[in-house]
Amino acid sequence: MDLTESIAPKSDQLNAEDLLSGPRTVQVEEVTKGSSEQPVNFHLVEFPGRPFRPSKTVRRIIVNAWGKESSVYVGRRMTLYRDPEITFGREKVGGIRISHMSHIGKPETVMLTVTRGRRAPYTVDPLPDAPPIITVEQANEIAASIAKAGDRAEIDAIAAQLKAFDLADHRGRLLELWKSRLAELDTASNPVAKPEPEQQ
Repeated sequence: MDLTESIAPKSDQLNAEDLLSGPRTVQVEEVTKGSSEQPVNFHLVEFPGRPFRPSKTVRRIIVNAWGKESSVYVGRRMTLYRDPEITFGREKVGGIRISHMSHIGKPETVMLTVTRGRRAPYTVDPLPDAPPIITVEQANEIAASIAKAGDRAEIDAIAAQLKAFDLADHRGRLLELWKSRLAELDTASNPVAKPEPEQQ
């Protein structure tokens, strides 16, 4: 059982604790104006109702990589992770940083203030293009192909086809169909030998 959901903090925004289980690649759905303390809301497809409110440091990283106009951010992606070294006052409390961003052709480095009077380079790497999201028609075509697959070579070819898509809501159904058909083909090619009847 995956316990990720059970440790998610109850909050109206994305927190570093949401990333305790590992980095998450997210897609920007909308950027809106926030409060004086948290002036920008990044609404993310993966966290509906819980916007990412980046710190000033992270906003500098984003502007350096994507430019100052937030309207172009919609649809772009970034990988967020929890950095346990981020401090608040003298305490290490952890915070959110960005490791990868889409729509950059090479690593982008910006000088950031680490402590008072000391700056250090921070680099964000390009995020590879995401596979296209599968359509209902494509999902149904692949499901039909799985049912018709006649040997291991055909079912392996379908596996490669599945990896070329973001399966979205069709993932569970298609993977289950694929595994089931693979098991059927394996059983057909390696039938269990029936025991010989005992001699009386």
